[in-house]
Amino acid sequence: MNFKTILLLVAACVGIASCNQDQKTAPVTVAPVAKKPTLEEPFKYHKMIEVAPGRYYDVLSWGRGAKGGGAYMILRSDSTDQQYDSTTGDLEGPIQDVLNADLDIDGNPEIIIQAKSIDTSRYTNVFVYEYNGTKSQKIDFPRMTASQRKGYRGEDNLYIKDSKLMRQFPIFDGTKPTGEKRLLEYSLHSNSFSVRTVSSDTSANAKKADVAVTPAPVVKKSGDTKKSSSKKETTGKKKSTKTETKKKHKKHHSSN
Repeated sequence: MNFKTILLLVAACVGIASCNQDQKTAPVTVAPVAKKPTLEEPFKYHKMIEVAPGRYYDVLSWGRGAKGGGAYMILRSDSTDQQYDSTTGDLEGPIQDVLNADLDIDGNPEIIIQAKSIDTSRYTNVFVYEYNGTKSQKIDFPRMTASQRKGYRGEDNLYIKDSKLMRQFPIFDGTKPTGEKRLLEYSLHSNSFSVRTVSSDTSANAKKADVAVTPAPVVKKSGDTKKSSSKKETTGKKKSTKTETKKKHKKHHSSN
């Protein structure tokens, strides 16, 4: 092996070693994680709902300097027909969720906004708008009755089931939760809500169960009554016999 061949072998080894070193030290590229865009003032909440291809409803809350309140607005975008309009309203507290439904099954969507309320008898405000093309109509959401509101302290969970708006919340006894829940079902007909209680608390049944039960009196058998009466008669006879004996003994003693 001549000197030139040795140099070629050494160069080849150095090249292979450098390639391995480059592979070891090559940086691993990681795909960046997409971050959710943050809202800038004065906006505080945003949710986009697509009811059909090209038809979007962007629900936002806004209010510079407002602590949870402010106002809401619904931006309707129909890119197919190139129609754009907005609906606004006032808020007492922050928006908690936005739902989309067709409660009366007439082909016109309803946008339902759930927000907190400062009114302790309500705790939750619900705003409902039905859209028919470019027109929006606000539908009054009914207040709960006294029986439906009994033990209510907020913490509502709203969801859609079988074209009905369901409202579930825990029941409290004062400030303590009872562990039970009440479920209300809202139906929409001719732009008017009707509500019924699907399930309610069982506190009334629990109170009935806590009432003390008075034990039934023990009834004596007729045979036992006769025995006891006969014993009383026998005892009475014995006492009378002893008394007569004593009297006779006294008379006999006095005659002597």
